[in-house]
Amino acid sequence: MADERSMTNRPPGDRKPTPTRAIAGEEQPGEQKIDHALRPRALAEMIGQDQLRDKMQILVEAARMRAETLDHVLLYGPPGLGKTTLSHILAHEMGGNLKVTAGPAIEKAGDLAAILTNLRKGDVLFIDEIHRLRTVVEEILYPAMEDFALDIVVGSGPGARNIRLNLPKFTIVGATTRLASITAPLRARFGVVERFDFYEPAAIQQIITRAAELLTVTMDPDAAAELARRSRGTPRVGLRLLRRVRDYALVRAGGHINLTVAEEALDAMLQIDRLGLDDLDRRVLEALITKFNGGPVGLDTLAASISEEADTIMDVVEPYLLQLGFLDRTPRGRVATRAAYAHMGFAYPERPEQPGLFDNNKGEPP
Repeated sequence: MADERSMTNRPPGDRKPTPTRAIAGEEQPGEQKIDHALRPRALAEMIGQDQLRDKMQILVEAARMRAETLDHVLLYGPPGLGKTTLSHILAHEMGGNLKVTAGPAIEKAGDLAAILTNLRKGDVLFIDEIHRLRTVVEEILYPAMEDFALDIVVGSGPGARNIRLNLPKFTIVGATTRLASITAPLRARFGVVERFDFYEPAAIQQIITRAAELLTVTMDPDAAAELARRSRGTPRVGLRLLRRVRDYALVRAGGHINLTVAEEALDAMLQIDRLGLDDLDRRVLEALITKFNGGPVGLDTLAASISEEADTIMDVVEPYLLQLGFLDRTPRGRVATRAAYAHMGFAYPERPEQPGLFDNNKGEPP
């Protein structure tokens, strides 16, 4: 559709900011310090992502046995699943320091050169949103990743000359939510490319239980399971819900979180239902069902009907609804599924079947 193409091609920096939501996977102001204190420090302490954890354990142990640095690692997947946490773990496991930066923060080649020349042997450089690196910065990064060297041009015109500075061997860990936006030359220079998947509720429950112990919060196991069920498979969301339910329990229930307290906080205060849908998710589904008879309807029309930005619906709301099977994208627009009708409490309309290509019982053209 035309409206989708125009938004997909829009640079990420030009997108309007999305509203703050309790179930958003992106990091919110004030969370970095708390989340850092709750992060595991070793691969053995990492909960969930079992296949990825086992792969990284082998790579780390092999690098240690050869007394070499770890290969460059590219991590991709939805926000809030632990890409930054894994970078901290890898730096700790390899005995190096972690330097953290982000693609949009490196505006000039000189910025990257300053970062690289301050690295020591065995350090880990974590680049978040690496898909947003500028082209001129990427070109400086190529020889640094391959040859551990930095090419600097001194002077200009006929008198210009190239100076190559040798760098200590280090590891770059890149993180992105948009793997397709990374250029092929940059992607090819990573020796390890791994995806983060959404977590199972049991793993989220373990993460929440561990965090509750570190925060000295008393919580029943069934309350932790309820928080995990509504966390949309994202640890960052689960930890955020834990902190907000903790506040509710402190004021209304003496600080102890049982199942009743957890349900009251999630339902009344945060308005997050049992599948992790919040008010914005439900408004999208309700508008699609009640105003447009379940669809199909165009993205811009759907967004205007609830007074939201089309970018917000496409980037923030739709991914989880698609994952649940509540929404279909068709060439004619968005369509609510039977599961969406059932969850929202509406009767599913039995639409007449589309006429087939063949009108006889032999399966042959008339």
